[in-house]
Amino acid sequence: MNRLPLCLVLALSSTLLLAAPKPVPPEAVVILYNSAEAESKILAKHYAAARKIPRENLVGLPLPKTDEISRLDYVAQLRDPLRRIFDERKWWQRAKGASGLVEPISNSIRFLVTMRGVPFKIARTPDTIPEKSRARRPFAADMKGNEASVDSELILLGVEGYPLVGHINNPYFRRDESIMTPKNTAFLIVGRLDGPSFTLCKRLVDDALAVEKTGLWGMAYLDLAKKGANYEAGDTWIENVGKLNKPLGIPTVFNRHRDTFVTNYPMREAAIYFGWYAGGRNGPLLNEDFSFRQGAVAVHLHSFSAFQLRDPQKRWSGPILSKGAAATLGNVYEPFLHLTHYFDIFHQRLLHGYTIGEAAQMAIPGISWQGVLLGDPLYRPFPPALAFDLKEREDRDFKVLRRGFDQWKDDPETLVAKLRTAANKMNSGIIFEALGLLARENGQEEQAAAFFTSASDKYHSEVDRLRQTLNIVDIYRTAGNKDAAILLLREAEPRFAKIPEGKAVTALLNIIDPPAPPPVKIGPKKSR
Repeated sequence: MNRLPLCLVLALSSTLLLAAPKPVPPEAVVILYNSAEAESKILAKHYAAARKIPRENLVGLPLPKTDEISRLDYVAQLRDPLRRIFDERKWWQRAKGASGLVEPISNSIRFLVTMRGVPFKIARTPDTIPEKSRARRPFAADMKGNEASVDSELILLGVEGYPLVGHINNPYFRRDESIMTPKNTAFLIVGRLDGPSFTLCKRLVDDALAVEKTGLWGMAYLDLAKKGANYEAGDTWIENVGKLNKPLGIPTVFNRHRDTFVTNYPMREAAIYFGWYAGGRNGPLLNEDFSFRQGAVAVHLHSFSAFQLRDPQKRWSGPILSKGAAATLGNVYEPFLHLTHYFDIFHQRLLHGYTIGEAAQMAIPGISWQGVLLGDPLYRPFPPALAFDLKEREDRDFKVLRRGFDQWKDDPETLVAKLRTAANKMNSGIIFEALGLLARENGQEEQAAAFFTSASDKYHSEVDRLRQTLNIVDIYRTAGNKDAAILLLREAEPRFAKIPEGKAVTALLNIIDPPAPPPVKIGPKKSR
């Protein structure tokens, strides 16, 4: 076993000093399942047992076994019966509030968790769909529609009489306080255990519980769109995620090109992923061998990312969960960019120790709209006051990075020197790659290339070595040195041809150096 450098042995454990948000007691959670579907009830019981939620907080309603429900059926079969149960069981007290609407003025239930089997889309009333859009599914929406995510509508379960056309401003947007604060009584946090299969949904629960004990460790991958002025907001959110990661020592790979991560990109140790803008799964998700780390939080922003969330091949939400992520955010219909989840707010709240349910709702401006959270909403990937031990081999490289940044983030030269020493003593490709990524963010491209070369020497996997090659290619590409990038890719193509990720080399070559179009065939002239 390689010895750790003395400076890291001196402090064998560390505590993330975060102001801890209030914990959510099990009795503040209600579980909703479809009583017409046996597996929906089984999943509800599994979740209740895992989170120690009281049996009386499980609610089953006979609902259609469909993804989508009409507005009339939503009201008659889901909203009104569930609202009556809340009233009868005295889970809340409702009265006319400051808005003039009847709403909860006290509320013992703060989280509502919907199970697979409960419809997740409310269809737009047909006569309000613009005629030119009626033949499309999903149709081209506008701000005048009343289609919505079931879960986003359930946030306002206790509120009567609000308008159904368009969105409602989210009173929890940008807040930085626990949902258990007494003033947050008028609305619920709603999350969903859903996806391509019931087995997968159980895994979401089990993974969340397992990772909360150790914290979420790994790499972050951020994929910007870089498509002009209309996309600046989304790109800014993703850039901000990287800025949040930097002082914590989370190794973060950026793709700052118009194209997304290419086919079979060698994404490994992926604990965090935020990207946009493609209509359906691509990049590493096309690789059969790819999997996110246990507990990973992964989101791709697209208007209809959750439109077919129960399909492992379509759009983004289903494929992301099928590839091992524990949580994702999506949209069931067109939300418009300014009403989607702000990735930077979501990520910052997670790092602060909030549940993904709280973080997701703090990050979205509009409710009674299109957003959906998939995963256990009580999951805390970065639990506050988390202790970790550098003697443990599991995730040790990432923990050493965290410890290094904790101690020397204000002294960059010492930080790099100490981590370089640690990387050599530990034979750590991860730490060398992290140093390369840090150097790139600091504008030190030559130093970055040297660190990536060292990382390639330390890594044992050809997949990781390929990523170092692509890191160096990106240095050339970003600098406008197209010839050097192409030469390195040409050299890499035969070397990595035997691994699935080798397709990434060909895909990138086709972008940087596209093949010439086939010659046009000219046949004999036809006689008139």
